[in-house]
Amino acid sequence: MRTTLDLPADLLSKAMEVSNTKTKTKVIILALEELVRKSAIADLKNFKGAVDLEIDLDILRDRGHASISG
Repeated sequence: MRTTLDLPADLLSKAMEVSNTKTKTKVIILALEELVRKSAIADLKNFKGAVDLEIDLDILRDRGHASISG
Protein backbone atom coordinates (compact mmCIF):
# COMPACT_ATOMS: atom_id res chain seq x y z
CA MET A 1 0.00 0.00 0.00
CA ARG A 2 1.37 3.37 -0.91
CA THR A 3 1.14 6.13 1.67
CA THR A 4 2.59 9.61 1.78
CA LEU A 5 4.09 10.51 5.14
CA ASP A 6 5.64 13.67 6.50
CA LEU A 7 8.36 12.34 8.82
CA PRO A 8 11.16 14.20 10.59
CA ALA A 9 14.25 13.50 8.48
CA ASP A 10 16.61 13.42 11.46
CA LEU A 11 14.42 10.90 13.31
CA LEU A 12 14.14 8.68 10.24
CA SER A 13 17.90 8.82 9.66
CA LYS A 14 18.64 7.98 13.29
CA ALA A 15 16.17 5.06 13.21
CA MET A 16 17.83 3.72 10.05
CA GLU A 17 21.23 4.07 11.68
CA VAL A 18 20.41 2.35 14.98
CA SER A 19 18.48 -0.45 13.29
CA ASN A 20 21.12 -0.93 10.58
CA THR A 21 18.34 -0.67 8.01
CA LYS A 22 19.10 0.60 4.54
CA THR A 23 15.67 1.73 3.33
CA LYS A 24 13.02 4.02 4.73
CA THR A 25 10.32 1.45 4.02
CA LYS A 26 12.14 -1.29 5.94
CA VAL A 27 12.77 0.91 8.97
CA ILE A 28 9.12 1.95 9.12
CA ILE A 29 7.98 -1.69 8.82
CA LEU A 30 10.43 -2.66 11.56
CA ALA A 31 9.13 0.11 13.81
CA LEU A 32 5.51 -0.92 13.24
CA GLU A 33 6.31 -4.58 13.94
CA GLU A 34 8.09 -3.60 17.15
CA LEU A 35 5.12 -1.50 18.25
CA VAL A 36 2.75 -4.43 17.68
CA ARG A 37 5.14 -6.83 19.49
CA LYS A 38 5.43 -4.56 22.52
CA SER A 39 1.66 -4.17 22.65
CA ALA A 40 1.22 -7.96 22.63
CA ILE A 41 3.75 -8.30 25.45
CA ALA A 42 1.93 -5.65 27.48
CA ASP A 43 -1.35 -7.53 26.95
CA LEU A 44 0.24 -10.77 28.17
CA LYS A 45 1.54 -9.03 31.29
CA ASN A 46 -2.05 -8.32 32.28
CA PHE A 47 -2.48 -12.06 32.87
CA LYS A 48 0.41 -12.24 35.34
CA GLY A 49 -0.85 -14.07 38.41
CA ALA A 50 -4.34 -14.44 36.95
CA VAL A 51 -3.94 -17.97 35.64
CA ASP A 52 -3.36 -20.85 38.07
CA LEU A 53 -2.05 -23.80 36.10
CA GLU A 54 -1.15 -26.02 39.08
CA ILE A 55 1.81 -27.49 37.22
CA ASP A 56 4.48 -29.49 39.05
CA LEU A 57 7.66 -28.80 37.07
CA ASP A 58 9.53 -31.62 38.83
CA ILE A 59 7.04 -34.14 37.50
CA LEU A 60 7.10 -32.60 34.04
CA ARG A 61 10.89 -32.77 34.04
CA ASP A 62 10.75 -36.37 35.26
CA ARG A 63 12.39 -35.49 38.59
CA GLY A 64 9.40 -36.05 40.82
CA HIS A 65 8.18 -39.07 42.73
CA ALA A 66 5.43 -39.80 40.28
CA SER A 67 6.25 -42.23 37.54
CA ILE A 68 4.59 -42.16 34.19
CA SER A 69 4.10 -45.59 32.74
CA GLY A 70 2.57 -46.25 29.42
